[in-house]
Amino acid sequence: MRDELSQDIFGTFIPEPSHEDPVRRAQIQMKRPLPKRFYESVGMEEREEGFSITLDGKSVKTPAKNLLTLPNREAAELVVAEWAGQGEFINPATMPITKLANTAIDAVSNSLDDVFDEIVRFAGTDLLCYRADGPKELIDRQSARWDPLLAWVSTAHGARFILVEGVMHQEQPQEAIGAYARALERYRDPFQISCLNVVTTLTGSAVLTLAFAEGAFDLDEVWSLAHLDEDWTIEHWGSDAEAESRREARYSEFASAASLFAALQAAS
Repeated sequence: MRDELSQDIFGTFIPEPSHEDPVRRAQIQMKRPLPKRFYESVGMEEREEGFSITLDGKSVKTPAKNLLTLPNREAAELVVAEWAGQGEFINPATMPITKLANTAIDAVSNSLDDVFDEIVRFAGTDLLCYRADGPKELIDRQSARWDPLLAWVSTAHGARFILVEGVMHQEQPQEAIGAYARALERYRDPFQISCLNVVTTLTGSAVLTLAFAEGAFDLDEVWSLAHLDEDWTIEHWGSDAEAESRREARYSEFASAASLFAALQAAS
């Protein structure tokens, strides 16, 4: 009897993302036949490097044939819950934390500096720094809700960003970018950076990501702040079902990354 589930088995139902839009990705995934659940029990095995996921006592491997191992018990329990929650068929669309763990192990661990730098680059074009030139109601709302974030990162980390009116690119002070990078440094490991990269990409704000990571603002407040402009537009012009579905899928991905990040902070 094998002690590990092969990449061939695991890779058939945890494929790499095929589209950057989570809604379109889900649509593509739905067209693929789902494999039947082939295991009864889900567990974890403590190892020197963390907690490895097991199915019927056999270790699970990632698509790149690495052990699916989480840094602490709390993070592993989230992955166990996804596997245990599968019904007759295994649906990767309902396993976002497993996918994120695969990404951290197979990809980010080999390009940690690049992913770290990608988050830092967002600070150079941060959503919170680009302000509307009208109408006044939107300008005032941005100031009321975004200025406290910039004040926080300035006070807490000495990162003093400058505001830009309109959409023309404005170079941010290197001192601010450097201060931001130093603050982010404490999260430089494949799992935490993978989570924070998702948050940054979905919010468009490195400052919001750092505020979330440090617990300065909670999950829903961060999401709301990131969608201030969009919400203002919806208030005045309405929305549509497709846009709402796309936003819901993005929030689900955002919340999953946040859940894994929170679990990584827990003491084992």
